[in-house]
Amino acid sequence: MKVVNLKQAILQAWKERWSDYQWAINIKRNFPKGATWDYLNLAEALLEQAMIGPSPNPLILSYLKYAISSQMVSYSSVLTAISKFDDFSRELCVKSLLEIMDMFSHRLSCHGKAEECIGLCRALLGVAVWLLQGCAYYSERLREHGEVAGEASLRACVDRLEGLLLSTKNRALIHIARLEEHASWANVEQAVIRVSDNLNSLANPTLRSKLEDCVALVKSIPVMLAVHSDPPQQTSFPSVHALIMLEGTMNLTGETQPLVEQLMMIKRMQQIPSPLFVLEIWKACFTGLIESPEGTEELKWTAFTFLKIPQVLLRLKKYPQGEKDFTEDVNIAFEYLLKLTPLLDKADQRCNCDCISLLLQECSKLGLLSEPNTANLIAKRAVDREHAPRLKTAENANIQPNPGLILRAEPTVTNILKTVDADHSKSPEGLLGVLGHMLSGKSLDLLLAAAAATGKLKSFARKFIKLNEFPKHISGEGSKPASVRALLFDISFLMLCHVVQTYGSEVILSDPSPSGETPFFETWLQTCMPEDGKILNPDHPCFRPEPGKVENLVALLNNSSEMKLVQMKWHEICLSTPAAILEVLNAWENGVLTVESVQQKITDNIKGKVCSMAICAVAWLVAHVRMLGLDEREKPQTMIRQLTTPLYGENTLQFYNERVVIMSSILEHMCADVFQQTGMVLRPPMEGVEPVPYRNLLATREPIRTALSRQFAAVLQRGWVDSQALHLFESLLHMGGVFWFTNNLVKELLKETRQERAKRAVELLYSIFCLDTPQITLTLLGHILPNLLTDSGHWHSLADPPGKALAKLSVWCALSSYSSHNKGQASARQRKRQREDIEDYNSLFPLDDTQPSKLMRLLSSNEDDPVILSSPGDRSMSSSLSASQLHTVNMRDPLNRVLANLFLLVSSILGSKTAGPHTQFVQSFMEECVECLEQGSRGSILQFMPFTMVAELVKLPALAKPKVVLAITDLSLPLGRRVAAKAIAAL
Repeated sequence: MKVVNLKQAILQAWKERWSDYQWAINIKRNFPKGATWDYLNLAEALLEQAMIGPSPNPLILSYLKYAISSQMVSYSSVLTAISKFDDFSRELCVKSLLEIMDMFSHRLSCHGKAEECIGLCRALLGVAVWLLQGCAYYSERLREHGEVAGEASLRACVDRLEGLLLSTKNRALIHIARLEEHASWANVEQAVIRVSDNLNSLANPTLRSKLEDCVALVKSIPVMLAVHSDPPQQTSFPSVHALIMLEGTMNLTGETQPLVEQLMMIKRMQQIPSPLFVLEIWKACFTGLIESPEGTEELKWTAFTFLKIPQVLLRLKKYPQGEKDFTEDVNIAFEYLLKLTPLLDKADQRCNCDCISLLLQECSKLGLLSEPNTANLIAKRAVDREHAPRLKTAENANIQPNPGLILRAEPTVTNILKTVDADHSKSPEGLLGVLGHMLSGKSLDLLLAAAAATGKLKSFARKFIKLNEFPKHISGEGSKPASVRALLFDISFLMLCHVVQTYGSEVILSDPSPSGETPFFETWLQTCMPEDGKILNPDHPCFRPEPGKVENLVALLNNSSEMKLVQMKWHEICLSTPAAILEVLNAWENGVLTVESVQQKITDNIKGKVCSMAICAVAWLVAHVRMLGLDEREKPQTMIRQLTTPLYGENTLQFYNERVVIMSSILEHMCADVFQQTGMVLRPPMEGVEPVPYRNLLATREPIRTALSRQFAAVLQRGWVDSQALHLFESLLHMGGVFWFTNNLVKELLKETRQERAKRAVELLYSIFCLDTPQITLTLLGHILPNLLTDSGHWHSLADPPGKALAKLSVWCALSSYSSHNKGQASARQRKRQREDIEDYNSLFPLDDTQPSKLMRLLSSNEDDPVILSSPGDRSMSSSLSASQLHTVNMRDPLNRVLANLFLLVSSILGSKTAGPHTQFVQSFMEECVECLEQGSRGSILQFMPFTMVAELVKLPALAKPKVVLAITDLSLPLGRRVAAKAIAAL
């Protein structure tokens, strides 16, 4: 069979005037079978021959039209051929090319291989450049010569360009081509500049506005994923409120950046407008201020509101805000806040000052508000305050307001850190004066709260640990230096114990000591100090020092009229105290010691000079009492009571009264649990003083499941979470464990069958889950969702609206965990809780593909064809290949494995032949993923989605949209672009 040159074949057909179908028959006869016409560039060869003269050759054009209609050539090859014609002065040729485009431009699609689809993307980009160049050419000619004929050609080009770009599908395909070929996109940008330059010279307003629209559409292509749906019409956002409540109540010492990022994540996911977002933060701060228990908690909230939140807003200001100015958003937020007069009046009453004006001044200092706006807002509030109810009592007039004190305490913290840093080995007395001043009244709590809110608490604690080590060094000393040394040890020890009880031991233990040797206080804290959730063994070797030292101490306590100070090694004394107390208890039990000698001499000696000894004694006694039966507890508890009662004698060391106040508070915290078990109290309750805040929140004899349901129902009814509820949820999370807690709260969510309530429940649950997002997310995505999705008995519970709500909650948790996890940000509070064993996830999702995982066995039990999914080893690699594998994400990480396996499960549900509420859930889950995504967020949770899933997703009507396909595929990868092009081209 002879093979002829394609160009000769076309010329022969023209010479012999073959009709189009004759031409098609003959050309197919003379060319080998199996050769594709695109491969031979048929469309380009036909156009080249048709466009030789000043006007197109109608016969050869009829051959091309026949080839298009009979699908001998692909749309992409025709578009590519058209875009190679560059002589726009031959208007008849251009006109006929545009007519050829009209044959198929309204139904551009491709159902072939991925390469062909990418070819269509490139062709569309090429033809867009060609049309833009045509528009530029004719508009330039119009400007220079004012030809009417040129206007007709310009209108023809503009109409085709508009028709091409109005289709979201075409824009999506061009978007893929832009990422595929950066050089071609540069041509687009140049053509757009040329068109824009000539826009103003167009006399025809209709034509000009059409061309402006086309230019805007071209410019919108790179950012087509950034456009979100309209934000929800609501004014309160419980997630923001609850996150602020959680941070203010439980995490004042937390770093600012993780909080800022979590807030930004909520703002993005829920599309909250900036002014309402800032307003919600302030509302939560004022609510926290009003409802915080008196004492330390109130100071913590004050520091959080007046010192930490302005810093948070300052960091939020650095995030891109689009067109808007963040200072204007802050101003609008304050305008809204001023309308909440009852809230502000109540806060002013509680703090005994004008809170708003103090806050406004702080924000103004940080550049968050302009001076005119600040003055205007202060004046507005002053007018409102004239009508506010005041507590004008004499004692109230003398109380200094906490916000003012906190703001003054902040610079003091820096000064104290400098003072303590100086060398005091020569004259430690000067330092003692500073420390004594810190102990008076509520100075210590104020300073600690200010240090915690500004991130200086760790260095504060580190300095006092260093100070606590200082008295170890003794050289021949008299009674004065000995008492100074004892006081330095005692005050620093008391302060550190107070810091640990108020802010958690992580403040001290999270940063190990820089020197090789572990300081005394760190050792004592880890082994001897009782804390929430930490049970000590009273027979631990740490409580059993050398017998000789213990005997000396017992003799000293029993024989001396008072404790001697000279040459005393206080660190050793503190470590020997528990063993000495055990000796004293045994002697008392066996009648060797009388009640009087124990109560009057020994306990007085322990607490008389150095309060640290009493703390060490009670710390051990608490551990000891826990091990005793109720009938054996009387004597140790009497001893605890005796040690907590201050000694009112003359011969005490300096600052005794101040030290005793702190000692009593420390001991009360230590003993609260033990005394509660026997229904006894350490001291009679004083009026108006809450003993230990947020304690005994759970009702006695009530199952924790009931307590959880009741508390969640109350929170849902009210619409926001208060600090008391957060503490209750935290204790339930400790008691029941992560799985129990998450599973039961998900059950509560699935009961909500009304859309509004289900939506509110999601916002509240997301914020409750912030108590331990990483662990709760692993449990939710790794255990609870797979159980619900693989057991057909549970499918009914996934129907909308609760199913859609659970999908939303799952995506929010996954995104939050994944973003903070990648930055390695676990809060101290979350680090403290027992980590779940990584092995749990290894057995659920094995690393190698040889052993079938639990998840795959679950899947196979649901499938019509169990062989396909019986184990990962049996599946073709391509069915589970995802972007994360190409980005080489560490799959030993539990969160990555859980996400990868959840998407495998979702993929298998989409591919299965059974539809139901679980398929609806999957659709909602994917819709929410798309809704919450940021533009170009490579490395989001969707990178774990198998590429094969895209083709399944576009079968669902709600997800069969070009933008959705662009959003769910990783367009930074060539394979991702091919998958997206194939899916979009087939829509």
